Amino acid sequence: MTTIRMLLTLAVNRTWPILQLDVSNAFLHGDLPDDVYITQPRGFEDQTQPNAVCKLDKSLYGLKQAPRQWFQKITSFLQTRNCSKQINNLLHDLRSQFALKQLGQINLFLGIQISRTNTGFFLHQEHYASKLLQEAGFTDCKSCPTPITPATRHPQQSTELFHDPSMYRRLTGSLQYLTITRPNIAYATNQVCQHMQTPTTADFIQLKRILHYIKGTSSFGLPITPGDTSLQTYTDADWAADIADRKSISGICTFMGPNLLSWSVKKQVTVAKSSTEAEYRALSAATSEVIWLRRLAEELQLA
Repeated sequence: MTTIRMLLTLAVNRTWPILQLDVSNAFLHGDLPDDVYITQPRGFEDQTQPNAVCKLDKSLYGLKQAPRQWFQKITSFLQTRNCSKQINNLLHDLRSQFALKQLGQINLFLGIQISRTNTGFFLHQEHYASKLLQEAGFTDCKSCPTPITPATRHPQQSTELFHDPSMYRRLTGSLQYLTITRPNIAYATNQVCQHMQTPTTADFIQLKRILHYIKGTSSFGLPITPGDTSLQTYTDADWAADIADRKSISGICTFMGPNLLSWSVKKQVTVAKSSTEAEYRALSAATSEVIWLRRLAEELQLA
């Protein structure tokens, strides 16, 4: 998703049109350079040769090679310049090779709504957030001003297990996907995700707090506007934040000009012996992220 946000930043700064296309059964178009065999599909067995296998000529969904082979197939068609005539020729070539649906200007991508503004784009997941609240039974709940309450340094007294762990895991997974355009709930979501194996009733109360916050902020999202393309990264660490294992939490966010490009909230792998050590570990993780972003920006000719 960081790559997508950087591409949108590039398009805004260079005033490029963004068209949305959908290829039907995309992975089935990939060519297989290796010999791959499968058992006979159920319902299509050869009664005369029940032990025979099938050799694949094309990739199938579920094959480990399928994404890579589709990428190689489509790449050969997409290497072109920002020229309307060439783009039209490209679309013609794509239609001749694939079952293609042209969806016009981009507006919905993997559940992310992309709205045009006077200055650029606005990325949000209002529809996804509303659906999440409906599935959780919180459609008519009251909103709250923050996604999390101030944390206490004392361990929770209640250890009663939540009655429906599968629902807890489903909701936390949905919240993780919502953080694609909602960095303001990243930390709170990180907290509830740490208890997915054996959630307690207290953990579910924290999760409900996030849902109440989303109720009043479902239209929040990320703006992407033209401007400077220099990278700026900020880091922080909360030393020994987890009272159970004394591990610290790293927080990282990177801006490209005025646009928030990437962010991360993660518990550090090992215990830091001091706040300085925790800060350095967060800085090390941020440095790795910046090196990757600089290489990506250079490849996209943004640097």
